[in-house]
Amino acid sequence: MFRRSRRGEFKRMLEETQLFQIAIHTELRALKAEMAARTPLNPALKGFKAYSQFDEDGIIEEIFRRIGHGSTFLEIGCGDGLENNTHYLLLKGWSGMWVDGASKNIEKARAHLPQSPRLEIVQRMLDLTNIGDLCKSYIARFGQPDFLSVDIDGNDLHILKASLAVLRPTVICVEYAAKLAPPIVAAVAYDPAHVWTGDDYHGASVQAYVDVLPGYRLVACNLCGANAFFVHNDAAQPFASYSPAELFQPARFHLCQMKVGHPPSYKFLAAALGAK
Repeated sequence: MFRRSRRGEFKRMLEETQLFQIAIHTELRALKAEMAARTPLNPALKGFKAYSQFDEDGIIEEIFRRIGHGSTFLEIGCGDGLENNTHYLLLKGWSGMWVDGASKNIEKARAHLPQSPRLEIVQRMLDLTNIGDLCKSYIARFGQPDFLSVDIDGNDLHILKASLAVLRPTVICVEYAAKLAPPIVAAVAYDPAHVWTGDDYHGASVQAYVDVLPGYRLVACNLCGANAFFVHNDAAQPFASYSPAELFQPARFHLCQMKVGHPPSYKFLAAALGAK
């Protein structure tokens, strides 16, 4: 009887999980239909998940498809590399640098991936005193980045702004505070000791990023309300000029629980980077 009860419980859990995934995919289709009606040239319509948190992989791919070139990246806040914005780019042949402040994340990535000329993995807590040196080190190895991703749950706006004193990325992806719709301008006060406590005090609003990136055009926000994408004005001709209010997406973090295939591993990436 006990075994039958456990089997029944497992079956119910499986059915609930399947129903939840069906609900997410149904909601996603509805959101894309609404987006297509309001902003039909929005790159977020091409979003999909491979190794990103949600639909960032597809948005990045579509942005660079329109631009026509791209091969180098710098990801600040890469996590352990299993789920980030550039794992998929590495599989496509790109090169670049992963940076994260958590030693456990960097140790895990280094333990599973071979040393490679295409990927440098750096453990560093970034602040305004060392971001310039990191950017110069990046340029010395890879040149100017085509893609810059920043997600550090705190001083994002300040680190991004300081990095642009050295870097000139074509495309920028940055996490935003999804409660704060345009025209609200707000950002975490700079604090090198800042640690995110899991509440809504992190990063900055979309409008705050727009205001500190005058040389860039906001071209998309992803559907879960996590990341905003900017393209340098020199490369922005293929993108429609939608307003921040039109592109803004509110917080739908439950969408990040969408499952796509089997759980991610390092194995394809290790092979691509030259593991024996």
